[in-house]
Amino acid sequence: MDLKDRTKITFHNGLRTIGGTLIEISYKNSRIFFDFGSVYNPSLEIQPNSFSELIETNTINFIDGLYDPKLLFSKSTFVNEGVFVSHVHLDHTKLINFLNPRINLYMSEKTKALLEVLNIKNDFIFPFEEIQEDSRTTRNIIGLKDRESVNIGEINIQILSVDHDAYDSNGYIINTPDLKISYTGDIRLHGYRQKDTLNFCKEAFNSDVLIIEGVSVSSNEVGSVFEEENKTSESILLNNIVDLAKDNPNRQLTFNYYEANIERITNIIKKVSKYREVVLTAYNAKILKDIVGVEVRYYTLDSFVYDLDRSKELSLDTLLNDNNKFFWQIDGRNSNLINRLLPGGLYIHSNAPPFGDYDPNYIQFLEDFENSQVEIKLMYCSGHAYSLDLIRIINMIKPKLLCPIHSFHPERLFNLYGKRFLPEKGDVLELINKEEKSKNEF
Repeated sequence: MDLKDRTKITFHNGLRTIGGTLIEISYKNSRIFFDFGSVYNPSLEIQPNSFSELIETNTINFIDGLYDPKLLFSKSTFVNEGVFVSHVHLDHTKLINFLNPRINLYMSEKTKALLEVLNIKNDFIFPFEEIQEDSRTTRNIIGLKDRESVNIGEINIQILSVDHDAYDSNGYIINTPDLKISYTGDIRLHGYRQKDTLNFCKEAFNSDVLIIEGVSVSSNEVGSVFEEENKTSESILLNNIVDLAKDNPNRQLTFNYYEANIERITNIIKKVSKYREVVLTAYNAKILKDIVGVEVRYYTLDSFVYDLDRSKELSLDTLLNDNNKFFWQIDGRNSNLINRLLPGGLYIHSNAPPFGDYDPNYIQFLEDFENSQVEIKLMYCSGHAYSLDLIRIINMIKPKLLCPIHSFHPERLFNLYGKRFLPEKGDVLELINKEEKSKNEF
């Protein structure tokens, strides 16, 4: 093999942040990228909401030929290109409408369907209207079946399901003529799809390079006492929510969750319905209907037409005056409802927006419930593997080279079976005859 033909891995973004992952793998005249989202930067007083603002604030990188030429004209020297998305969360998808239309965009069939319904009102990802005039809200996407493979030139990419708190999340195994590279996407072992993660580890075994997320080590050392004391799972979280519904028979009960966590809400509906009827906003009810065929009671907050069964609609007033029949959703983006709740009620906040202290709306959101004399329960289950589980995943895969990313402290992860590389923005990793070399010494 000619040295000029060796595989190159370029780390563009999402390395020491939580989100915004953009990594390039190239071989000869072909290249692929994963993922294609935008990172939230709390240091910015005003968050960018257009392509030009993303460039001006250095939120995204300039890469030749990657973006739609109507937004930024540049040419790529590559003949074969593709972008692969691991899951639907915004920090992995928000930029997809800005992708050059000559480059195919791939994700799982279920992620594609979910993303399209999440963006039904053109307000989930960055809008398509900047670059086209028809009524579509989401650019063309190619959906892949689990374990399906795609060839981009001499690069082979296989999609594999993993456990995460976004519906139908995936990792990828990338094979070039000289390397096997595994990318976990966002991954864990304590959700409803643990077997998928274990299968991914089996398929990724002995990878030349493992690129793994490290969210859980952003705030805690591996195996920290705090993390061990606060561990939970999706099944434990579900049981705790059901217990609250059972133990509060004469109290107004409201809640919220993240709309992409389809498995959490479908299990809540199954279990809580023994005690209360679950009611969602029309938007969330539409998502459930389209993705898993589950129809629930709902109420409407806007004039958008969601194509739902009108016999299942409830009036907002009915819900606002109820204290024993319904377990109903309050969307955090409609916080004006909070001051209309019955005093003495209980609200359950379960990995829902606003997500935490970094969101400027979070503190006011909590204060609104306090002012309305409504108790709030923060009930979380992480979408990311706990630190010891990350080490377990690494140990199962036994990579020759570990590249931890998607973390404030990736250096806390280690590799007992090979070397470790901590990429910085712009680093190019080249592996020759399975030995690591990069433009930077390490």
